[in-house]
Amino acid sequence: MATLIPQRFPHTVKSGYVTAVEGSCKAMGCFRDTRSQERRMHRPAERERVQIHGDRVSYLAAGEGSAVVLIHGITGTCDLWAPTLPLLAERFSVIAPDLLGHGQSAKPRGDYSLGAYACGIRDLMVALGHDRVTVVGHSLGGGIAMQFAYQFPERCERLVVVSSGGLGREVHPVLRAATLPGAELVLPLISNDHIRAAGGAIAGALERVGLRAGPDLAEVARGYGSLADGEARRAFIHTLRSVIDPSGQRVNACDRLYMAADMPALIVWGRGDRVIPVHHAEVAEREMPGSRLEVFEHAGHFPQLDDPVRFAGVLTDFIDTTAPALLDADSLRQRVRAGAPR
Repeated sequence: MATLIPQRFPHTVKSGYVTAVEGSCKAMGCFRDTRSQERRMHRPAERERVQIHGDRVSYLAAGEGSAVVLIHGITGTCDLWAPTLPLLAERFSVIAPDLLGHGQSAKPRGDYSLGAYACGIRDLMVALGHDRVTVVGHSLGGGIAMQFAYQFPERCERLVVVSSGGLGREVHPVLRAATLPGAELVLPLISNDHIRAAGGAIAGALERVGLRAGPDLAEVARGYGSLADGEARRAFIHTLRSVIDPSGQRVNACDRLYMAADMPALIVWGRGDRVIPVHHAEVAEREMPGSRLEVFEHAGHFPQLDDPVRFAGVLTDFIDTTAPALLDADSLRQRVRAGAPR
């Protein structure tokens, strides 16, 4: 049973990204006219809450139209979509949740596997009245998005993965190290407000001398800073160990990506991604015939933050130029029995 709690909190897009958006949207054709652009750019997304299975789920929601759900990565929150969300809300009903164990959502002692997260996305969409969605996932969220498309193909219209996990073994050594025995004892020493502030300060200092660190450094520091909270830290460990071990990623979707053969798929990656290498994008493109690949040459692990206007434009064009998938039970059965094509 899901119970809506009527609590809404204005969410303001970061000013640095607003400047970039205001300067580029007209050229890209994201808005119909300047006045409507200005009204929509200053219309805040609303932070709302819903109780699902007794746990609080916090999310940002904005816009009307076909549903698009944005899934953040590990240690992230829905704020990672803040620069892009107002642009997408011009055309779509956009929902960006804090996953359980993250942000303002509950951090229960429970299941933090990809399957459990996918079920959580399904339940949130049901609670909000969306039967079918375009699912967009970043990093860990990409793995959740692929799992959602696999578990609930009848509810998935399109699949979008951004710098996604689950497509190869390679992953940054810091994440591998966090799965080692005893990591629970070390994390409190490196995850605190000072670490978070240091990441932002370093990025700011580099920008002041003309060097751009990009969002990667600040976001990684902010993510580790969030683990100062004991419940968030416990959820992080459970989530990380469900998909990564000391040798790398141990969950790989490639053997089942053929199941999404008739589902429109978009792959977005930053050329300078140091967390998950860009050649994983090529693996995804190869395993999903007909998919589209967009590589942002000057982006890192967070292309939606490095270039939010381009990201919103690419995603909008993808939705506009593809028909939603309609996979019936017979087609699904035949595909499972046939297996992956050689």
